[in-house]
Amino acid sequence: MTKTKFLVGILLAFFIGGALIYTLIQKPQAPGSEFTTLAGEKISLDELRGKVVLVNFWATSCPGCVKEMPDMVEVYKQYRDKGFEIIAVAMPYDPPNYVLKFVQDWKLPFPVVLDVKGEAVAAFGNVVLTPTSFLIGKDGTLLEKKIGELDFVKLRALLDKELRT
Repeated sequence: MTKTKFLVGILLAFFIGGALIYTLIQKPQAPGSEFTTLAGEKISLDELRGKVVLVNFWATSCPGCVKEMPDMVEVYKQYRDKGFEIIAVAMPYDPPNYVLKFVQDWKLPFPVVLDVKGEAVAAFGNVVLTPTSFLIGKDGTLLEKKIGELDFVKLRALLDKELRT
């Protein structure tokens, strides 16, 4: 084998290997879901590009969900004007009247969705446990998935990093 063929082989292996590594480290895209809020407003994740979005699956019967709601409200108030959005998705088994009462009692300031048909649950990989949260970057990439209660110190640090202009 000549030196040229050897070098071409090395370079080709380098470029193919680099492309493979790049593909493996790319962050997955969030599903292009559309939600209908309790107020009847349609929200599409595609329309929210340019914002960091937290999609939180919750239930009124979930102690961890109830516990984290005050912190979610505070984080939302702190970051919403900086390009942050929360979409709270009530699980399909949650009675709609319970969800409505919860939203009114807690005065939730962010959009709340009733996932009656389970379409959002399915789009996000068949969510079963609550709370389950997905943090989506400005470009639509999935930054983090968290099953269980959110770590709000970590969330604030991530938001500070992602919302820098």
